Amino acid sequence: MYQLLWVFLGGGLGSICRFLTGELLKSQSLFFPWGTLTANAISCIILGVLMAYHVKSPMEGTYRLFLMTGFCGGFSTFSTFSGEIFVLFQDGKLNIAFAYLATSLFIGLLGIFLGFRLI
Repeated sequence: MYQLLWVFLGGGLGSICRFLTGELLKSQSLFFPWGTLTANAISCIILGVLMAYHVKSPMEGTYRLFLMTGFCGGFSTFSTFSGEIFVLFQDGKLNIAFAYLATSLFIGLLGIFLGFRLI
């Protein structure tokens, strides 16, 4: 039960950061979902750093739950990402949908790689 509290707290903090990222980029997100892309990219870099750190010096379970599962899980937004792609497809904006999909996957993987390499 104690573990759930750490996930909850980290997830709440990550969700607040996700919301603020979206708000900061709202004016630039008229044609492309920059807020979600940015939140996912930052979250992937953070997760990559945490993963690399954990490999070199294993973190205590509560830190992993708070930071990796909670914060990164709350900050990244796969459901929003999927919904935005769905809407782009529905609106017939296939080029933007595929560009967003490819860019998000590339940046996500690159973020994990860069975060891992930082440690």
